[in-house]
Amino acid sequence: MTPADNLQPTAQIARHPIHVMLVPVPITCFVGALITDIVYYFTAEMMWADFSAWLLVVGLIVGVLAAIAGLTDFIGNRGIRNLSAAWLHMFGNVAVLVVAFFNVLIHTRDAWTSVVPTGIILSIITVLILPLTGWLGWTMVYRHGVAVDRVGVAP
Repeated sequence: MTPADNLQPTAQIARHPIHVMLVPVPITCFVGALITDIVYYFTAEMMWADFSAWLLVVGLIVGVLAAIAGLTDFIGNRGIRNLSAAWLHMFGNVAVLVVAFFNVLIHTRDAWTSVVPTGIILSIITVLILPLTGWLGWTMVYRHGVAVDRVGVAP
């Protein structure tokens, strides 16, 4: 891809990509859920298990919205589809959402069984995938210029 290629997102508001606006929310929620799972493990204070459940639900809902926006960009722009990083980013984030979905189901159990051991394990898996998908997203923006406004920039 060259800088002259049109790698603008399809899903945008006032030329701002929706996917990029949404992704910080699920990342924060999933990392927060891992932290609250760990705190619950050490304290057995029910409040922390409740926090985890709410963080996972919000993370999953906003994550699905971010995925829809990202998929719109992916499908709507051949240049983005031609990037191998885009495919890996998409599959990695789908894996995150699938693991998070099952984690939400696990967290509907009562107290201790909602977190230990399966809830913590799923939270760890989710958080371990996020840096990889984040790095792939960074690669698309900073190496390939996806969603970078090039108006007024000489080629």
